[in-house]
Amino acid sequence: MDPQYLALFIFAAAYVLFVILAQHRVYVAAAASIAILACGVLTLPQAVASINWNVIGIFVGNLIVADILVESRAPAYFAEVIVQRAPNTAWAILFICTLTGFVSAFVDNVATVLLVAPVALSVAHKLALNPKKILIGIAISSNLQGAATLIGDTPSMLLATAAGMDFVDFFFWHGKPGIFFAVQCGAAASFFVLYLVFRSLTTTTDIGVTEKVRSWFPTILLSVLVSTLALVSLIPSRPSYTAGLICMLAGFVAILWEKFVNKGSIIDGLRSLDYETTFFLMGIFILVGSVSATGWIERFANLLAKLVGTNVLAGYILLISVAVILSAIVDNIPFLAAMLPVVTDLCHAMHINPTLYYFGLLIGASLGGNITPIGASANIVACGLLKKEGYPVRFSEFMAIGLPFTLTATTAAALFIWWVWR
Repeated sequence: MDPQYLALFIFAAAYVLFVILAQHRVYVAAAASIAILACGVLTLPQAVASINWNVIGIFVGNLIVADILVESRAPAYFAEVIVQRAPNTAWAILFICTLTGFVSAFVDNVATVLLVAPVALSVAHKLALNPKKILIGIAISSNLQGAATLIGDTPSMLLATAAGMDFVDFFFWHGKPGIFFAVQCGAAASFFVLYLVFRSLTTTTDIGVTEKVRSWFPTILLSVLVSTLALVSLIPSRPSYTAGLICMLAGFVAILWEKFVNKGSIIDGLRSLDYETTFFLMGIFILVGSVSATGWIERFANLLAKLVGTNVLAGYILLISVAVILSAIVDNIPFLAAMLPVVTDLCHAMHINPTLYYFGLLIGASLGGNITPIGASANIVACGLLKKEGYPVRFSEFMAIGLPFTLTATTAAALFIWWVWR
């Protein structure tokens, strides 16, 4: 078979299996990558070159820092303090969701959910509440704010690489408000959705502050990492791998601190890292690289350009709608990785600045996963924690909150992006 059609067949088969075998996605990505090499679609050097090592560095380094932040219990402590000062249960939950979003802008979404969930479950148990809605609110809040900064979530890292953006660029890009402010518009609008969900909980909260911060060093290290990324963003003509290198350096400092100060085991710490997502990302890069090298990305982009014509607004709405719908079913990492080069070629064919479509794609892909319990890793983790507590979540229960939250947040963010970048 022609390598071009082999690449397309393997790519399509892998993405179908990502949906069917969501729990085994890393094995699907690995098998597809091996098939691409075995069929001669890409050579080994081409496959290695197609992996974006800067994204891998950002992801792994930030993951190590997030791991020691979880162990420090600082975010859980802040969550308890916030709950204690809330006027009633409804506002306590809303404050927890807001804190989750803030932390998630700088820490991986799954790690954020694991940080805050125990506090939320404790509140629910002490007040005799069903924790389902609370943890769903936490999960979707983390997914929303994960798109706000370079290190908030993997899709942001992918976008930054495709668009040539750095940390500060998420706040201001070419002299205009960046994706961060679009996300905040979505957060403000969707806050009212969560308020409607929890407004009936008017009892007072008095659970006490039981969490003890084991060390403030991880919080300081994360602050230094964010500050360094922001400062380095201001340096012109910096190497493309700068952000990945800085995050890996922060991860190395975290490992040394865990070993020599916290007296932990380096081997145990390394074993606990999310290798599955790391290797999954590598496999996705190889898959996308194969269809790009064989010309399919350009063909699909040209097809979309013919479909949209010169109507920029129609293309913008179509792109966001497709991103929201597909991301509710398919993991947003492979979807975004596949679509970013398509959007680049599409905007080139339409002779427009790609920023509008880049930001719209990120918003749609990041928020679309909030519709279903399988649309994002944070959702899967939250539902897993609830099932372990004896509260299994049905699709309809999750969508009753996730769907209006997603539609409200996406609409507000998309309108802001269109207003600024049209």
